[in-house]
Amino acid sequence: MHRVRWQSPSKYKNQRAEHNGVTYHSKKEANFAAELDLRKKAGDIKGWDRQVKMSIDVNGHHICNYYLDFRIFHNDETVEFVEVKGFLTPEANLKMKLFEALHVSSTVRYTVVR
Repeated sequence: MHRVRWQSPSKYKNQRAEHNGVTYHSKKEANFAAELDLRKKAGDIKGWDRQVKMSIDVNGHHICNYYLDFRIFHNDETVEFVEVKGFLTPEANLKMKLFEALHVSSTVRYTVVR
């Protein structure tokens, strides 16, 4: 007997997509991953990874975890965190502002792709 797994529609109307055997939350994320693979192959970047967990801590208190879509390792030793968004929710906007205030520096960049 086969079990059919029912999945409710996405709250944000995104459609999951696959690239290189990995399922992404949206077509936009999968396309961005494909672009990163091309950039790595061309030598434009050293590498990248996905779904990076970052802790948001203020004054020694853990507030929340923020899962960023991508982390890119550039050839100049800088790191770039990328969030791919179709639209912003108030919660996402708050986490993005907190992350930027706490983690962005001269060697760490943060980009939102819309």
